[in-house]
Amino acid sequence: MVRTKLVQIGNSRGVRLPKPLIEEARLSDEVELRVRNGAIIVASAAQPRSGWADAARLLHERDEDRLTVPTTATHFDEKDWAW
Repeated sequence: MVRTKLVQIGNSRGVRLPKPLIEEARLSDEVELRVRNGAIIVASAAQPRSGWADAARLLHERDEDRLTVPTTATHFDEKDWAW
């Protein structure tokens, strides 16, 4: 835990976040703020896997959406699975 003070920033107030905390939280230049149970939550605005659906669609359009490693049949495939 780090204790800090609010600082005046124009008509608002803010906090300075120490670099180690920013790195640990993996924050970038844009963050999301919300209030929960009397606490202000600062979270990364980055959306994990954003753009993956578009990239997959593009690969499919280029006919490049194949497995890179061939599949190997398992015991389940050979004995237990009924098509």
